[in-house]
Order: sequence, then C-alpha cells, then structure tokens
Amino acid sequence: MQNSSGKVVVIGLDCAEPSLVFERYRGRLPNLERLMARGAWGRLRSCDPPITVPAWASMMSSKDPGTLGVYGFRNRSDYSYEKMSFATGAQIKERRVWDILGDAGKKVIVLGVPQTYPPKPVNGVLVACFLTPSIESNYTYPPELKEEIASQVHPYMVDCPDFRTEDKARLRDDIYRMTEKRFKLARHFLKTKPWDFFMMVEMGTDRVHHGFWKFMDPAHSKYVPGNPWENVIRDYYEFVDRLIGGLLEDVPANSHVLVVSDHGAKGMDGGICINEWLIKQGYLVLKEYPKSPKRFADLPVDWSKTQAWSEGGYYARVFLNVQGREPQGVITRAEYESFRDRLAREIEAIPDEKGQSIGTTVLKPEALYRKVNGIAPDLFAYFGKLRWRSVGTVGLGAVQTFENDTGPDDANHAEEGIFILAGPGVPANQPWHEGQLMDIAPTLLRLLHQNVPGDMQGKAFPAAVLGEGR
Repeated sequence: MQNSSGKVVVIGLDCAEPSLVFERYRGRLPNLERLMARGAWGRLRSCDPPITVPAWASMMSSKDPGTLGVYGFRNRSDYSYEKMSFATGAQIKERRVWDILGDAGKKVIVLGVPQTYPPKPVNGVLVACFLTPSIESNYTYPPELKEEIASQVHPYMVDCPDFRTEDKARLRDDIYRMTEKRFKLARHFLKTKPWDFFMMVEMGTDRVHHGFWKFMDPAHSKYVPGNPWENVIRDYYEFVDRLIGGLLEDVPANSHVLVVSDHGAKGMDGGICINEWLIKQGYLVLKEYPKSPKRFADLPVDWSKTQAWSEGGYYARVFLNVQGREPQGVITRAEYESFRDRLAREIEAIPDEKGQSIGTTVLKPEALYRKVNGIAPDLFAYFGKLRWRSVGTVGLGAVQTFENDTGPDDANHAEEGIFILAGPGVPANQPWHEGQLMDIAPTLLRLLHQNVPGDMQGKAFPAAVLGEGR
C-alpha cells in the first residue's frame, strides 16, 4: 500500500528507554500504545558511541561516526594536546534526510534535531538544536523565523539550563516548560507551514533521565523507596505521551508516523577516574599532582614522559602520545599496536571498588567504522557495559568514584533506543528488534518514494516491516 498522503512525521525522543516504553510504563502511554498496535515497534541498536552527538546525525545521514568524523560532544581539532572543538552542525558534511528531500522538491520542517546549529538552508523551515548558545543567536532558517517563534512560545527553550543540579524542583519544572513549548511550536508549524516531511526531537526525555533516574530505579545504589521524586520520570513520560496525542491530531490520518530515540538509558553505578588510573600505571605523568580536583585541561602534564591520556564522558576516549604524530610523542610507530593492545587489556581489567570485574569493553575505531575521519580516539572504553561513567578529572585520589565530576547525574546511556512506526501498509502490532540507527534514513526515503543513495550504510526496514510491495 502506498503512503497516499505523501507525508512522514518523525517524533524524536532523545534517550527514550525501551524498558520504560515497552514494559514498565506501557499501560500508561495510550498514544504510543495505539501506534504500536497499528504498526511495527522494537529496540533500535544505536551507534558507537551511543551519545546524542553524533547519534542523531548518524541516524539521519546513515553514516557512522567514523565517516562523520565526530566521536562525541568534544573532539580533537588537531594532534596538539590542547585544541578541542565542540561538534556542532558545522562539522557535519554529509547530507541528511531533509537535504535529500529538499533537493527532490519536498517541503521539510526540522525542529530541534541535534547538530543542526548553526542552521543551514533547507527547503522549508529549521529550528536549531540544544547546541544553540541562546535564542539571541541566529538559530533558525530562514532567520526571520525567530520573530514568528517569539510570537508563539517566547521565550523558546532550546534546552534546560544546568540540568546537572541538586535543585530538582526547578529542573522538573524546566523540563516540562521546555517540552510544552517545543510541542506547541511543532503544532503551530504543522498547521501553518507546507510540509511533506516533519521531524522534531525533544530533549526532555534525556534530561529527566540524567536528573531523576536514581529516584525511580530500585536497582540504583542510591534509590530510596518512597522518595518525593520517585514518579517524576513516569509522570513525564505520561505528559509526553499526551503531547504526542495532541500533535497527531494535526497530522493527516494516512501519514506515516515514526517515534524514535537515538539511544536508551540505564542507571549509573559509578565512575572510573581514567586519568587517575593512567597516572597510577605510569602512563600519564604530571609535573605536579593537584592539591584539589582539576579538569584535565588544567593539569601540568609532562608530555615528554606521558604515553596516554583520556577525556571523560559517558565513555572514555583514550589517546596515545605517538612519535611523529603528537608534538612530544613517545610511543614509536613500531610499538604502537602492541602498546595499544596491552593498554586495552589493562583498561578492561579495571575493577570496581571491591576488586570485582565490571565487564568493561575496549574498542578500536578502525574495528567500529567503515572509515575513520577526523581525529578519533585511539581506544574507546565502555566501562561496566556503560553502567560506569568515565571521569577525566584528576585530584580525587581514587580510581573509582560515586560522584560525577560535572554535576549530579544518575544515568548513563544504553546501547539500544526505540522505534515505533505506523502508517499505510505497515502490518499491525509487529515487534521487530533487528534494526539499527543507520537504517532510519533509508527507511524514511523509502516511505517518501525516494531513491536511497548508494553510500548510505544502513538499509531500509524490510518489506515485512514496511508492508509488502513497498
């Protein structure tokens, strides 16, 4: 069956977690349940690393992070020791779905999709993402769209300010306020702009996980039964479900609707202070150990004696100090692979505070990606199957920690997100768990009867999922 309206709607929920949507809260989310009953749904394998940046860009370009040359929010700009840059939309050179559709004459609405700041021209309208410095910036295309937004939802919120905070009441209220504004603006655009393809991404699902996970997860080490914040995440999911129901009232009934997340979430058991460990092993040498905790960028590193260092985050990005590559490299090219292999084994063996294995996986970029562009980490470390965060700060005096160095954070990212796809021809109520992030872009192009570029790395969902004859 064809998509007779010729329209596709994508509702992105950053970090939406499959176990919550499909299991724990399923009976409380009637609008998502109706979409599931009408179509296909399941877990969607994220990219490596499973992080907002670069996951949404990978999803919408069908290119892996290595091809994109983006490995997280902050990336090395060159092989010096100091230069790091934020991965904004300016780093994305590959065409995304809305670019391909615009070239084919399709009208698009793009709202809040990560890595769309600074905004680039589209055949329609675009409102940039949470990387926007402020709404005083040029964050829309066309630029005058800012005035229209101000007339509808002023002040528009690109993100929640300071979401790693102990002020939970303020954070909860900000998340609700931001989400309500985004959906209100989305409905305004659906009703007032011409469109064939509409996509929005809501960041509130991510922020509520990071801010409130320990309050609702009995498996979390800091969970206290009956605490006053126990139902914040549940109530927020119900709120988002109601907003989705309202938005779908403005969508032609014979459109295709895709609800999707870039990754999931899981409780954070603790943090591994990777640079502390590297110091203890003699791989990272300081001229002086700090008297109080300091960011890695503020440390007096003796580069002439340092072999490896790392950046913190949801996973550890480990860099090697290589002769002929870094300014004061010490690892020879001949020993690079053997050193990297040994370091990977040693990092995988870092235990928890009781000396027990946590199941860490260390990966090489060339094993993950079709090509490795930009300056990738030499090693990726997923501590404890991503139940442990990487902490880059030095000065805590221990390898294991139970406080996040960038502020309170109860959740890490999980390797699987969600998808729910409903619309003409999609067989009803079919669970399907074999998709991965890069399959989304070719699937969307297929639904809109466009050719899928040969260099896309994902594959459109099979005919059994999309409907026979598609």
